[in-house]
Amino acid sequence: MRKVRASVRFKGRVQGVGFRHFTTLQAKDNELTGWVHNLGNGDVEAIFEGRESAIRRTLEGCRQGPPGGAVAELLIDWEEFQNEFDSFEIRY
Repeated sequence: MRKVRASVRFKGRVQGVGFRHFTTLQAKDNELTGWVHNLGNGDVEAIFEGRESAIRRTLEGCRQGPPGGAVAELLIDWEEFQNEFDSFEIRY
């Protein structure tokens, strides 16, 4: 399966509910690399790199979200795989 990069923005109730930690667990379970962080406007932004199918599984898991979270909108830009990261982390 081909490897890709996805630049993602999560909109909704995604801050203050453990969403970044939940996203990190989803990404690691699917063997992805990249990062996730909060934006000042209440959104959460993430970069995922890995197999396209693994990214899609991760995004579906994130749509379900942690208890208390709710993804209202998901914006995805698919890009070329860059092999930029060694792991998946929360950025502050």
